[in-house]
Amino acid sequence: MSIKHLFLLTAFAMFGAVSATAEEQTLCPIMIEDEIDPEEVVEYDGVKIFMCCGSCVKAWALNPDYYLKAGVEAGLIPQFKDKLPEKAAKIELMKQRFCPLRPDSMICPESPSVEYKGKKIYFFKERDISRRWERDADAAFAKAREEGLLPQFDEE
Repeated sequence: MSIKHLFLLTAFAMFGAVSATAEEQTLCPIMIEDEIDPEEVVEYDGVKIFMCCGSCVKAWALNPDYYLKAGVEAGLIPQFKDKLPEKAAKIELMKQRFCPLRPDSMICPESPSVEYKGKKIYFFKERDISRRWERDADAAFAKAREEGLLPQFDEE
């Protein structure tokens, strides 16, 4: 068998393994309750990761390493469950993982934020801050705390 044939067989075997695993992904790693759309895709180290919509593709671009680690930890990105790349593995995840106004949407350190009671609160969309949070921050805060979405306020 020639080296070219051996290379092609190896490439096909690797591609097949990645594709089979990728087919196991059913939920978006950012809007975690939404099913993936096969046309909304990003790549990380040459491996496809599926999103539910263009908003999630844009969010992913803010910090792919962070979202990869958070998504793998949440069991949403099976493509990397056994082989998290070193640059993503080094990421320290924040205590707050989800938007207080969109509890099914993951956030990252580059997500829009506000200071509230001396701590940062992160949001999925900038417009939610002015449209929903600022309307009644105290009520939104109380609801988010009750739902366990702001663990950074549980610290002493």
